[in-house]
Amino acid sequence: MNADHRSRCAWVPDNDALYQAYHDEEWGVPVHDDRRLFEALVLDGAQAGLSWRAILVRRPAYREAFLHFDIERVAQFGPAEEARLLQNPGIIRNRAKIHAAVLNARATLALQQERGSLDRFLWAFVGGVPKRNRWTRGDEVPSYSDESRAMSRELRRRGFTFVGPVICYAFMQAAGLVLDHEVSCFRYREL
Repeated sequence: MNADHRSRCAWVPDNDALYQAYHDEEWGVPVHDDRRLFEALVLDGAQAGLSWRAILVRRPAYREAFLHFDIERVAQFGPAEEARLLQNPGIIRNRAKIHAAVLNARATLALQQERGSLDRFLWAFVGGVPKRNRWTRGDEVPSYSDESRAMSRELRRRGFTFVGPVICYAFMQAAGLVLDHEVSCFRYREL
């Protein structure tokens, strides 16, 4: 139980308003908008090897740097735009992660042409509805699943990068494809 008398998932620090707001308002809420799904994929890829907090504090700068994750515009980024992003102190300045965002935008456009939407493609891995888990403790939550391995394999086959099974599972949790709030968490009942 936290100071505001709400029981949250074990990973949420009691004294971190940024984490609490993300947990309470976004994490695990089903997302079906292609732009928001693309944003989540890019940010989960950028988080690889770092804390999620490192990305949360930089998210406004990411949104500005990547033109609010306008897929078509990011797909047009070339070497000059990538070089500019490498100089941006507001984001993670990792050449491979920045390039991955551009490649993933291009791959998203191709996938949208083929499948109609990123949403339809990604949600097919859970049959179109959130997979509801019933974890009682944070240490029960896996770092990947059969679905995230399958998603990773298909995304990589289609030219996406920074989409390994662990990144895909984190994405699935964040975008609500899986409900991984602990059963004691107030958000579990709400979602």
